Amino acid sequence: MSDSRTIIEELEEALSTRPIGYRAEALRRITDLFLGSASTYDEHEVALYDDVMVLLIGEMETAVRAALARRLAAIPNAPQNLVRKLAQDEAIDVAGPVLTTSPRLDDDELVAAASTASQDHLLAISKRAVVSEAVSDVLVTRGDRTVALSTVANKGARFSARGHDILVERSREDDELAAGVWTRQDIPRHHLLKLFAVASENVRRRLESVDGQSTRVLRTMLSEVSGRVQETVRMRSSDYSEACRIVEALRRAGELDEAKLREFAATGRFDETTVALSVLSDLPIGACERALVQPRAELVILVAKAIGLSWNTTKTILRLRDGHNAPDRNAEYLAAYSKLRPETARKAMNFLRLRERAAHAQAHAQPHAPGRE
Repeated sequence: MSDSRTIIEELEEALSTRPIGYRAEALRRITDLFLGSASTYDEHEVALYDDVMVLLIGEMETAVRAALARRLAAIPNAPQNLVRKLAQDEAIDVAGPVLTTSPRLDDDELVAAASTASQDHLLAISKRAVVSEAVSDVLVTRGDRTVALSTVANKGARFSARGHDILVERSREDDELAAGVWTRQDIPRHHLLKLFAVASENVRRRLESVDGQSTRVLRTMLSEVSGRVQETVRMRSSDYSEACRIVEALRRAGELDEAKLREFAATGRFDETTVALSVLSDLPIGACERALVQPRAELVILVAKAIGLSWNTTKTILRLRDGHNAPDRNAEYLAAYSKLRPETARKAMNFLRLRERAAHAQAHAQPHAPGRE
């Protein structure tokens, strides 16, 4: 009770005709009092400090607000409304410490801040110990290059499928960002393959020196998304191994059909879709992977037409291939699908099978080169 009485007395004096310097000193003393016993306060007691400090901080100069933000940023039970007010401050010296550190800010508040604040504010958020998918989506969509690089470099950041699509697209002509995406261990295999497929020459040259990779093998992978390195990436994927198990069980049970393939694609299961398409088309897995990651859609349409997939299934696979951020190209794809004759598609498929098998035999006849570690 004596602490509460002291706080109220400080507030009454601070809000009177006292000069701003006195009010700043009162805020400092109240902050000292809070920090001295913060770990012992319950939420009701913290709320009392919250009300008082929010009232006091309104007229304070930037340096005072920034000092307060630095002191409270890492406190687990810091006054919540005050922290929110600091996070919304236009001055990055004030907002930065709490945006980067404060556990009092939840994802909704961080998304709101990232959706409207300056690039400096986004950069501060990108440095948090943990960045959720919802937050990183906004950072890589709205953030500038510096923000994107910082988010990718943050090992505590997690990315959604949409976020990975955005990163791959932004990496087309950005060698540093591409290198950052490449060295992350959590990027799904198909996004990694897609990155190689769309990379510019400058990006390819940069990636040659990343992560101790063999220049010769990496050049092959980047130019064709094929060969031994593609196989290495595939073999290291636990998702791919599980997909093989699932598809093989369906095949043995006589349940692997077009409907199951469409279900895999509709639910975003890249590995299952690729493996199922490989089995149903009798094409090597590498060819089906490339069909689903290369910039042009013709190979998907060719395979679909050759094995008699309906337009509905073909469209669903193309939607998986294009990703979440691609423009709607259904009309263009339908025109190509309708124009292609099944007999022509089957002949092209036979040639493709021969070419893939020859390439596979040639690759495995060469000395093994290191893949991605």
